[in-house]
Amino acid sequence: MRNFKKYFFLLSFFSLFAMQNDKPAYLLYEKEGKQTSYAELLKAAQNADIVLFGELHNNPICHWLQLKLTKDLFKQKGANLVLAAEMFETDNQLVLNEYLSGFIKEANFEKESKLWNNYKTDYRPLVEFAKQNKIPFVASNIPRRYASMVAGGGFEALTKLDGKATSLIAPMPIKMDTTLATYQSMYKMMGGGHGGTNGWNIVYAQASKDATMAYKIVENWKKDKTLLHFHGAFHSDKFEGIVWYLNSYKPNLKIVTISSVEQEDVSVLKSESFNLANFVICIDAEMTKTY
Repeated sequence: MRNFKKYFFLLSFFSLFAMQNDKPAYLLYEKEGKQTSYAELLKAAQNADIVLFGELHNNPICHWLQLKLTKDLFKQKGANLVLAAEMFETDNQLVLNEYLSGFIKEANFEKESKLWNNYKTDYRPLVEFAKQNKIPFVASNIPRRYASMVAGGGFEALTKLDGKATSLIAPMPIKMDTTLATYQSMYKMMGGGHGGTNGWNIVYAQASKDATMAYKIVENWKKDKTLLHFHGAFHSDKFEGIVWYLNSYKPNLKIVTISSVEQEDVSVLKSESFNLANFVICIDAEMTKTY
C-alpha cells in the first residue's frame, strides 16, 4: 500500500508538472472568457443555420481548424452542408462551379480565378474537400473592383453600374450603421478623414464586403442546412459586420460566430477579447505563419 501511495503521488506530481510545462498551440474560449473545447464548438456548429469562421489570414491553426470543422460537419450534415468564403468573389462563381463539377482543369481554374496568394496552402484543401464530396461552395465577396469604387467615391459610385454588375453585389442602396464599434474603430484607424483621405469611404468599402457576403449567405442558405463561411475575423467580430447584415436580410437565423486572436500566453483569454464571438480561438503568438 505504501508503494502504491508513493507511485500515485509521483504520477500525480509528474502529470501536474507536464501540464504546467505543456505548450498548447491554441486554446478555445467561450465569449465570456471561459475555456471550452472543440467538441462544444462542433456541437454548436451542428445546430446552427450559419457558422461564421473568422480567421487570421496567415495563421495555420485557423486553416487547420477550418478544414477539421468542415470535415466533422460533413460527417454530421452530409448534403445539408454548404461552404462559402470571402476569398472568392461573386464574379468567379461560375468558374468555381465548373471546377467543382469537374468540367475544367485545376490549372484553368487557378488561372482564371482571382485567387489569394496563400490559396494553395490555406484554401485549396477546403476547395478540394468540397470537390471530392460534392459540397456547394459559394463565392461570397464583392468583386474587388467594385469595393475599390466605393473606397474612392462612397456607395454612390455603385449607382453607375449596370444590372449585370449590381447582381454581383448586395441589394442597393446598401444600408450601414456607422455607430457599430468595428466601423468606428476602422474610421479612427483611417485618420478620421484627415490627411486628404475620406476615411468613411474606406469603411463603406468594408461594409460593401460585409453586406455582399451576408446577402450571398442568405441567398444560398435553405432550411435544415448549415452554411459555414470563412472570412477575416474583423468581418464578424463583436457580432457586427456580416452578422448585422444577416440580421437585416433574414432575422432569426441561428448564427454561431468564431473569432481568432493571438497571445503570448494562451492560458487565459485577455479581457479585450471577451465578447468577440461565441467561440474565440486563442493562438500562441509565436505560431509560424503561412506567409
